[in-house]
Amino acid sequence: MRSILQIAIIVFLSHIGSFVPADAATVGLTDRIFCATGSRLMTAEQSTFMIDLHQVGMMLRHATSQSLCLVDEFGKGTLKEDGIGLLAGTINHFVTCHEPPKVFVCTHLMDLLHGHSLTKSEQIKFYTMSILRPDDNSTYIDDIVFLYRLIPGQAHHSYGLHCALLAGVPEEIVKRAAAVLDAVSNNNHVERLCNENISAQDRQCKDAMEKLLEFDIEKGDLKLFFEDIFSPVLNAS
Repeated sequence: MRSILQIAIIVFLSHIGSFVPADAATVGLTDRIFCATGSRLMTAEQSTFMIDLHQVGMMLRHATSQSLCLVDEFGKGTLKEDGIGLLAGTINHFVTCHEPPKVFVCTHLMDLLHGHSLTKSEQIKFYTMSILRPDDNSTYIDDIVFLYRLIPGQAHHSYGLHCALLAGVPEEIVKRAAAVLDAVSNNNHVERLCNENISAQDRQCKDAMEKLLEFDIEKGDLKLFFEDIFSPVLNAS
């Protein structure tokens, strides 16, 4: 969000005669700056998605050819299919306008790039952030280097797992997420995560079920039965 807001700040600074953080900049006259960046006030009684809808609706109704519209992750607060449809419809509206505004859109909805969601137009330009990786098929997290440079092109991966590791998420969680992602992507069964705690719980449940099946409901002592089942749990705690 901060990156796209920098565009608004630079445009505003240029209009008040201030310096901008660039060697050179060509900034056209701008009458309004519209932002839909997912920000939410703590006192707001609406969800972030509803706030985004209002902000996007405002720019769709009032933006002119001299307006600047910034859209960041619009559509992520609802179902994926709904989000793609709303974002695609918004972009197509701007493209088909007689005098469209200047629009910057950031999104992780990469399915938007496939199929016929977007109108084919020379007005739409795709950019992505440059990264350095030794092999396009590499799955090792340490192999990814973010260059923080905007280049023409389209992103084919979100690199969410890599960002998670950089953010300090424990490596075992990231590895598990990678395994689940690989299984889902290949339509394979997700193997159950097994560790000592889960295995111990499974054994306790299995033992309790076997004892329950063997219990004589007519002659058995119910008190002793429950003590026999719950004593391992109480001792473990």
